Amino acid sequence: MPKHALKPIAALALLAAPLTACGGNTAASEENVVTVYSADGLKGENGDGWYDQVFKDFEKETGIKVEYVEGGSGEMVQRAVREKSNPQADILVTLPPFIQQADGKGLLQKYTPKGSDQVSGADKAADGTWTSVVNNYFGFIYNKKELSKAPTTWEELLDSSYKNKLQYSTPGVAGDGTAVLIKAMHDFGGQQPALDYLGKLQSNNVGPSASTGKLAPKVDKGELLVANGDVQMNFAQAKDMPNLGIWFPAREGGKPTTFALPYAGGLVTDAPHTENGKKLLDFMLGQKAQRQVSEIGGGFSARQDIKATDANAIALDKLMDGVEIFEPDWADIDKNLSAYVDAWKSATGS
Repeated sequence: MPKHALKPIAALALLAAPLTACGGNTAASEENVVTVYSADGLKGENGDGWYDQVFKDFEKETGIKVEYVEGGSGEMVQRAVREKSNPQADILVTLPPFIQQADGKGLLQKYTPKGSDQVSGADKAADGTWTSVVNNYFGFIYNKKELSKAPTTWEELLDSSYKNKLQYSTPGVAGDGTAVLIKAMHDFGGQQPALDYLGKLQSNNVGPSASTGKLAPKVDKGELLVANGDVQMNFAQAKDMPNLGIWFPAREGGKPTTFALPYAGGLVTDAPHTENGKKLLDFMLGQKAQRQVSEIGGGFSARQDIKATDANAIALDKLMDGVEIFEPDWADIDKNLSAYVDAWKSATGS
């Protein structure tokens, strides 16, 4: 399995008690607590996700309660920015390029979790502010019941049969939405050709979506035929959504491509419970939790010394077979993301 560098949502889903800004009896004022702000995808719909198991095991082992707030990568970073003078989160987990964005905004402090020495240098910050906790890849999904076979090319999606049956999450807001733009720019050979294509695709697009995770149920029910996603999240969702199929668009006549889009975590600057945050990051990168990444979470271990052989790991290897992996220029994307998103808005009328 190839290992590469490095995974956001305006409508915020709070899966923990809301945290007030300061004072009194808030979660942030308790000693035996750690608060995680995270991109969606690692917590199960039915309490059966990787986060569910890891947080349960962590609480049992340490007595530290995990408070969890979920949203898109972009929204999580924006929330942490708003709270910068009085941080409420201890750990921030997002997809790239948002983890780099968080680092650039001074939201992350340096900490090297135990086990991070086994994480590829491309999958962690050189200055020690963040590291991948679950490796992952960008992908698309389709409805296996309504479509006899998966689409294969970008060009197929322009067909009128996909009108109002296709949707992708919003670049600049959702991590996987931003990934659509990144992959299109790679596959079409530059920004303008990608924007020209996405402008044409807009006639079939249902419209903006702040949450990538909410698209999968629509595809499973047949409300949509195609949507964007990522391998880990969609593979995990497919346990309860039997009509989901994962595929990777290619240019007509070309090979299917994807790129690594891991969940990367870092310790928040001036976190209210820094020591507890360190313990949880250590725990997430521990061998036990990392062995559960594929078995429970449907993802890829961030550690190079973990060689998963469970049924999910075998199925994931098969899924990725023949897919060309490219590595985005994350420094360029981090620097120019706003300009790319503005150009996308202009091209699509969004």
